[in-house]
Amino acid sequence: MKLMFVIKTMTHGTGGAERVLSQITSELCGLGHEVSLVTFDSLGQKPFYALDERIRRIDLGLGDPQKKSGVAITLKRISALRRTARSEQPDAVIAFMHSAFVPAAFAFVGTGIPVIGSEHIVPAYYDRRKLEFAFFLFSLPFLRKITVVSKKIRDSYPAFARRKMVVVPNPVKRPLPGLEGLRDLTKRPVILNVGRLDPQKDQETLIRAFSALTPRFPDWDLRIIGEGGLRPELENLISELNLKGRVFLPGLSGDIDREYAAASLFVIPSRYEAFGLATAEAMTYGIPAIGFADCPGTNEIIEDGHNGLLAKGEHRVNALAEFMEKLMKSKEYRKQLGEKASVSHAQLTPESIARLWDDFLRGIISP
Repeated sequence: MKLMFVIKTMTHGTGGAERVLSQITSELCGLGHEVSLVTFDSLGQKPFYALDERIRRIDLGLGDPQKKSGVAITLKRISALRRTARSEQPDAVIAFMHSAFVPAAFAFVGTGIPVIGSEHIVPAYYDRRKLEFAFFLFSLPFLRKITVVSKKIRDSYPAFARRKMVVVPNPVKRPLPGLEGLRDLTKRPVILNVGRLDPQKDQETLIRAFSALTPRFPDWDLRIIGEGGLRPELENLISELNLKGRVFLPGLSGDIDREYAAASLFVIPSRYEAFGLATAEAMTYGIPAIGFADCPGTNEIIEDGHNGLLAKGEHRVNALAEFMEKLMKSKEYRKQLGEKASVSHAQLTPESIARLWDDFLRGIISP
């Protein structure tokens, strides 16, 4: 099959959807498909996640992918996508995230080319983004299908949207060899969080919970890997709580596997997640994870008392601190949960998820 993927950016895209796209497109190339990738990035910019050299890259250079696009830029993107379709003649278009599948839905009207949207967020994202949700709704009639990452996410959408939705889980890559034992060589135990510095991820709660525990655990450190608009506020909070030298914000990491391998505990304080890819990846390294029981996505990945813990309680900081303490004080309990965590998502290999995509796309193209 000749497959065209579309995403807003791969240069500035450092999240889970971009990571998934890089893995799936590579695996589909391995299955013999001809894959192209269209972005709105400027020409020739290096992607944050490595792309298979067999993928044909088409950078349209339209607008700043880091900023919201206005009507004029969106119309230019629709026009450019339509021209690209004429030259590429793909069998199917797969557009990741609504920032790509909304313009793609309109761009390919009348071409006969099926467009599949791939959604990687939960409906709660749209609560304060009514205009974005309106465009999402307008695009539905022009999308053949929409993939979502879990049944629970699909069930949280309105019935008329669910009818077009198909569940295709995210792939979870296996640990890199050669990093075994790194955790034992780390002088100070590390609590790890990986995610965009954003209110949704709620790293403020994690920092405050860690602060409450520092007197009892003077040898532990907290590392928050990621970048985002909340950096100034989080840096000020770290200073205010006298946590410099204990809490670190090193930014984006080009070697996230080493961070996973060195950590003793993974904490995801998010208010909502579609899947929680970083959590699942961390768990493959035998790290128990802690999140909130009421967080969609997180509560599907973490099984309370089996491969991690799910914090419960009205006061988020106190609840998280309580559950963190349970694991920080017991290396044996961490090991027990970590062993279960390491095999929790063994079935979600990139190879197996690519085969799901392959079957799904063949059904679209040759029903």
